[in-house]
Amino acid sequence: MARLKVIPGLRVAAITLALLLPWITLTGAAASEKEICDVNADFALGREDYLAAIALHHKVLQAHKDDALAHYHLGFAYGMTGRSTAELSEYLLAARLGLQKWDLFLNLGLAYLSQNDWPKAIKALQTAAALGPDHPETHFNLAIAYERAHSLREALAEITASIQLAPKDPDVRNTKAMIYVELGELVSARDEWDRLVQVAPDYAPARVNLSILDGSDIRPATSTSAVLSQFAVAP
Repeated sequence: MARLKVIPGLRVAAITLALLLPWITLTGAAASEKEICDVNADFALGREDYLAAIALHHKVLQAHKDDALAHYHLGFAYGMTGRSTAELSEYLLAARLGLQKWDLFLNLGLAYLSQNDWPKAIKALQTAAALGPDHPETHFNLAIAYERAHSLREALAEITASIQLAPKDPDVRNTKAMIYVELGELVSARDEWDRLVQVAPDYAPARVNLSILDGSDIRPATSTSAVLSQFAVAP
């Protein structure tokens, strides 16, 4: 599973987005008085016209500079156009203005992950998990952040939580097996990949990784890169 952004909840009626990537969802939480954004600006965001969304959200903020939700949506649009610094700034401003949405902190964590800032990514994703504990993508990305920070036991706990919420997702199980390898627990890794091959025989990464593991003499690694370089990258 790739680390993916979650589209913020939009006040747009009767719109179905043709999303090609898994784990991207529209949040349906009701907006409070402080969580109201402009319908036209959000319509542009919902139809993935990010340049228009940026321009329209700027107009909203000219009239309502403390609109936390508008800052969040603007940050998301910036991120989707590759303006990562502006994206991060808008997310942080939305958080400072008091916006408490799990997907804001998920996307903030993803922004930090893209900058290889593991401590800040972990902190943001911990907040996302606290605000939205039932979202498997939050636990998945927190596991990735922990793994990058070499906190492998914490990574294992979070990837396990993600599996409990999305037991049929092969990417999550593949990642769990890879974490087991990094921990030096090769039997557990093999068991995980064996189960995955049985329930998802067309899932190539598990078959490739299992084949590598069975034909290798891998020792417990001292760094994540030393192990992951020997395995197919988790999608």
